[in-house]
Amino acid sequence: MKARVCLHAVPSYDRHQIEQGLEAVLDPLGGMAAYVTEGQRVLIKPNMLAGKHPEKAVTTHPEVVRAVIRQVQRVGGVAVVGDSPGIGSPLQVAKRCGILDIVEETGAEFAPFSESERLRVTGKTFQEWPIARDLLKADVVINLPKLKTHQMMGMTGAVKNLFGAIIGMRKPALHLQAGSDKELFALMLLELAEAIPPALSIVDAVTAMEGEGPGSGDPFHLGALLAGNNALAVDTVALSLLGLSESQVWTQRVARKTNRPFSQLEEIDIFGVLPEQLRPEHFRPAKVTDIHFGLPRFLRQALKTSLSALPAVDHERCLRCGLCVSHCPPKAMAIEKNRLHIDTKRCIGCFCCQELCPHGALHTRQGRLLRLSQLLRGKNRP
Repeated sequence: MKARVCLHAVPSYDRHQIEQGLEAVLDPLGGMAAYVTEGQRVLIKPNMLAGKHPEKAVTTHPEVVRAVIRQVQRVGGVAVVGDSPGIGSPLQVAKRCGILDIVEETGAEFAPFSESERLRVTGKTFQEWPIARDLLKADVVINLPKLKTHQMMGMTGAVKNLFGAIIGMRKPALHLQAGSDKELFALMLLELAEAIPPALSIVDAVTAMEGEGPGSGDPFHLGALLAGNNALAVDTVALSLLGLSESQVWTQRVARKTNRPFSQLEEIDIFGVLPEQLRPEHFRPAKVTDIHFGLPRFLRQALKTSLSALPAVDHERCLRCGLCVSHCPPKAMAIEKNRLHIDTKRCIGCFCCQELCPHGALHTRQGRLLRLSQLLRGKNRP
């Protein structure tokens, strides 16, 4: 049986246009009433990476959150909004990105994701998860991601957004567990999405992010909403919308490799607008961060700085606030003599520092062999 994903054009964050767009994108799926019944507690999980203004395209836009809350309340559901930000308290981040005002205005509840419970699964690589209790206690979960590039995974959408169910400093621990193995980290994200499958994923792609996402890229107007009841299927359509290949997005690459359902467009019924009708002519993907040519591990380690991309400090922008230092999973960063330093031997290339830096002071620097590889591939393309 095919998955169902709907894609609809929405030109702006005007409240009326968002409300109309949400109704249109949910209509082929049965509307909100197909997922929520009266009295159910509905956890709405936006992307609240950091407390930045909505125009930065770092977080799910407040108007999208408002429209989803209203739809849930209209069918009798109890709307609850929550997430675990990368930096800052959930309440502070929700206030700064405009989501808390919407929660208060609509009479919804705010879930601070302050406590977690152990969720155990069997038959998987990752068999235990520390999940936010607010999410586990909900009757229905609606996943509300922002469509962005992601320096480690290539793209963040419906699957990656569920990583926010892991509270606070437990995220760096999972980064450290996967180490520099992007394939293992992508597998972890896919298994997490399968362990806590949302009833519905609605992607804010009205203004997406290109370049060095998910926290330091550039806003990019796409003018779309996507929705579906399978997170991977929604990401598969989002990938096509952006014009990215599976090799550019690790979750998609691993999903194909492991033969996961709905990792190919042929397995999905697309309603509304086709991806190619809204696909931009030019979209700047995240930089390629590694290429190993099948080399053995000892050679990959020896050539790490040449074959990979690692974070680099813009010392003019860096205010030495220490957030990257305290959140670095392998503890590869330090402030010494009033300057931020990165130990490239310890760095695992997770780009958490770049993702969380509030000043945009960390960039992606590709190694020489990696740059040469990209150049040669570009010349050889027809």
